[in-house]
Amino acid sequence: MILGGDRMVTAKVWVLKKHFQGFPKPSDFDLKKIELPSLQDGELLLESVFLSVDPYMRPYSQRDMKEGDVMIGTQVARIVESKNPAFAVGAFVVANSGWRSHFISDGKGLHLLPSSWPESLPKSLALGTVGMPGLTAYFGLFEVCKMKPGETVLVNAAAGAVGSVVGQLAKIGGCKVVGCAGSDDKVAYLKKIGFDEAFNYKTVASLDEALSKASPDGYDCFFDNVGGEFSSIAINHMKKHGRIAVCGAISQYNDSVPQKGPYVQIPMIFKELRMEGFIVTSWNNRREEGQKALLKWVLEGKVKFHEQVTEGFENMPAAFIGMLRGENLGKAIVKV
Repeated sequence: MILGGDRMVTAKVWVLKKHFQGFPKPSDFDLKKIELPSLQDGELLLESVFLSVDPYMRPYSQRDMKEGDVMIGTQVARIVESKNPAFAVGAFVVANSGWRSHFISDGKGLHLLPSSWPESLPKSLALGTVGMPGLTAYFGLFEVCKMKPGETVLVNAAAGAVGSVVGQLAKIGGCKVVGCAGSDDKVAYLKKIGFDEAFNYKTVASLDEALSKASPDGYDCFFDNVGGEFSSIAINHMKKHGRIAVCGAISQYNDSVPQKGPYVQIPMIFKELRMEGFIVTSWNNRREEGQKALLKWVLEGKVKFHEQVTEGFENMPAAFIGMLRGENLGKAIVKV
């Protein structure tokens, strides 16, 4: 309920009722109502319009949250009331305020949507292709993999929010791109957005053979969103001096017992590989540069996007669980 002025506002929030054991369940979450106080000077009241569900929430909740905390996450929010001269009522921001329908902020950590954002473009893209996942692809490819024109790039979870941007940026950069995903519809989508080769890892007889067939000479860059068994096999297909950007390990996030590897040292030594883990926030000081480039490519039609939109704040847990099961094509978003 939103009344504005100095009257009472009730926010809905999703809290972590119980730490996830194995795969998250609806009963691990609890929907609560919170009465928000009146604004103090320097504060603003915001209303979430779109919320993001992302794989990182699964391991980060384990590491950073206590039971009873509001679920972590980002949103695009509209300013409903403001006692802060830097933020006008009606403006849209990206905030990192968790699974909340409404919230109060002092303005720190809020990012206004770029003034060049056209009306025709969904604002939810600020949580996807032109937001954190897009920036992850941008800095992971250009700074961690340091891809060069003419190289071959491999990306897994390629139809997801990050992977689909990785493939398209690699094409813009003059590379051959191989992607894999978990359904035939996703594979068809990858071919549609310009991937040179794409396969369904769930239906190929042998992952080893599928990787060889897609690029007999091997891979210069591997953008890894999955970890686990896939990565153990892919490392043997790297070219000499190949680079691996370790972005995520979604195949391992829901394991209650840690997987045991093959080990990476021997292929890393013989092929003189470089493998680097990274977190996109390390490039926060270059956020604007990345966002500007991504927005330009989207507007030019060089980077295409697909969103999986779930309607209703009450469906946050279902959207989150569906995304972890791979039910989304492109970025999973909840529209309030």
